[in-house]
Formats: sequence, C-alpha cells, structure tokens
Amino acid sequence: MPPRKLAIVTTHPIQYYAPVFRALAGSGEIDLRVFYTWSQAATGGTFDSGFGADVKWDIPLLEGYAYQFVPNVAERPGLDHFGGLNTPTLVREIEAWGPDAVLIFTWNSRAHLQALRHFKGRVPVLFRGDSTLIDERAWWRALLRRMFLTWVYSHVDIAIAVGSNNRDYFAWSGLPAERIALAPHSIDTVRFGADSAGHENLAAQWRRELGIEPQAMVILFAGKLQHKKNPGLLLEAFGTLNNGSHLVFVGNGELESELKARARAFANVHFMPFQNQSVMPAVYRLGDVFVLPSQGPEETWGLALNEAMASGRPVIASTKVGGARDLVQVGENGWIFESGNPKALEEILRRAVGAGRPGLQAMGRAAQAQSVHWSSEESARLIGQAVLGCPVRVQG
Repeated sequence: MPPRKLAIVTTHPIQYYAPVFRALAGSGEIDLRVFYTWSQAATGGTFDSGFGADVKWDIPLLEGYAYQFVPNVAERPGLDHFGGLNTPTLVREIEAWGPDAVLIFTWNSRAHLQALRHFKGRVPVLFRGDSTLIDERAWWRALLRRMFLTWVYSHVDIAIAVGSNNRDYFAWSGLPAERIALAPHSIDTVRFGADSAGHENLAAQWRRELGIEPQAMVILFAGKLQHKKNPGLLLEAFGTLNNGSHLVFVGNGELESELKARARAFANVHFMPFQNQSVMPAVYRLGDVFVLPSQGPEETWGLALNEAMASGRPVIASTKVGGARDLVQVGENGWIFESGNPKALEEILRRAVGAGRPGLQAMGRAAQAQSVHWSSEESARLIGQAVLGCPVRVQG
C-alpha cells in the first residue's frame, strides 16, 4: 500500500512541531507536505510580542520534510487577528498536490477557517489545536462560544487532542468521543536529554557567573516575563523563604523592569536574558526545580514543563497550566498549586527545597523517564495512526 498523502496547514515553522513533521515524514507510511500560511516568516525570523523582539531560532526547523510557503496577502500580516492570514491560493496549491487527508492547525484565521470549510466532505479533515476550558467565562460568553465552536468543528472529521483538558474542550464543543483522537503535545525529548554532561557543565558555569555557590539550591523560571506567566507571584512566594536558596529568571518581556526593581531587595534573585533553543537544555539544568506559575488566560499547555522534565528536572505548575493535569504526578515528578495563591506556592517551594538535591534528583529522573510518553516520535506515531484510520475519499 502506498503512503497516505497528508497535507498539513499551519502558520509558520515552530520548534515544537518541526520534529513531529520530520518523524511523520520518516515513518514510511505518510507522504507529508506542510503548507505554511504566514509567508512573511519564510525569512526565518518573526516578531514575538511576548519577548518584545524579533526571534530567530538557532535549530533547523525546515529539514527532513517537504514544505512550501503559501503567499499571504493580508494588509496587516500576523497571527494576532483573524484577518492576518489571507492566502487566496492555499486551496488550489493543496489540491494540486492531491492529498488523501488534510490536517489543519488552528481555525482562528481567515485562511485556516476557509480551508476547513472547503475540504469538508472532499477529503478527511483532521484538526489540531490545544484550547481548554480552564479559563472562566461569563455564562453568556460560554454559551455563545459553544454555539460557534459547534459550528466550526462540524467541519472536522477527527480532532487530534494534545491532552486531557483539550480532549474535554473538543467534547464540550460537540465532537463525539469517536471523532477525538489523542496525540500528546510534545517536544524533541532526544535533544533535551542528549549530552547531559555538556549541558550540566554549561549550567554550572552560569551558576558561577551569577555568584551562586555550587551547593545552593536553585529555583528556575524560564520563559516570557509577561502577565500570563505570572512571574511576580513566584518572586513574591520566594521572598518569604530565607533558606539560602536562589531564584533565577531566564527570559525577557514586558514585566522585566518591574521584576528587576522588586528583586533589588534580594541578593539571591538573578536574571539572565532570552536564550536560544540550542542552549535551552542547559538552561533547565541551571535549576534544581522548574516553576511555571501561570495565571493565564490561555496557558493552554505550558511546553516548558515538557522541556524541564526531559532535561531531568522536577516541575511545579499552577492549576491554570493546561498540561499540568497530564504531566505532573504530584510527589513523584513535581507539584501543582492553586493559581494566584502565593501561600500555596510558598509551601511547595519549601517542600521542594526541603527534599534536598538528592530528593529532587530522584524526582527529576522520574520526570525524564516519563517524558518519553510526550516525545515528538510518540506524537507523530499517534497522528499517523489517526490519518491512516481515515477512509480514503475520491475527490470529485
């Protein structure tokens, strides 16, 4: 049987998806072509509003699979509004390739919603998104949202959920269980787990440069310094510890100046700027435990948890982090605290530091062992399984 031809529609090259695409293309069962709809990203760098700067990843994102950029003619190109992706030739380019199925990532742009509507009934339409029901909404907003989403997902044959909260969202939006598949939100666990000694050495060097004693415990935050991530809550909770531990923030963002001003009262709080992907495995090894204190809205997963776990570190996450439900096994590989509650976070930080480095290292080994279930290869396997399970339709 020849490989099943799968067209993937997504916005631009992303460090989390490229390894999945490579794994799918290398499976031998899927003939893959990715259609990127934000053609302005073809040069390799994009403006990231969270970091407040142009970001160009230093790992290959376009190797190992077939792709093409579809011209985006939007007057104001971007991902922050519905009209930011306008690709009049998208359908024509996909049909010229002749796929057996189409997998569309996200619907909240003109280009992607048009593709959903066009291909429904012509070839199997699969959908990938990571929305959840975690964020509270007024009842009338929730009702209107549900009515609209039921219409959107009526154009989808199979929704591929990234985890439990996302699966619940698809069910709430009207999709029956038999039309929801599961393929985990993933990272390149091989890259984060490889060359551990080299990454540990770089992390140790950074500790020395920051003035952190080798025996001191380090609590780490790495990501965008923005309201959604709520790094200020972590600083507030840490400020009450007084146990010789250190707190390191890695990243930039809108809250950077405010956090640094608040942190002047503490000699054991440190800041490092944004670090690119090639050294992120060392960044996570800089800490003994990783914290993601997000308050949302729209913290639909929190892939930093995956990265920290694959780097052999236990994690602490708030209840507003969508992936915590699946990833964190309390007391085994990390902890979960009530979002927005500094006392609850303080208690867990004390518990983590109190476990000592041997205790946290044991939890980190458990985290790394469990991360294989959230690998790019596993995600690709299950996406491929969903595609191969779709009936082949003859386009008329």
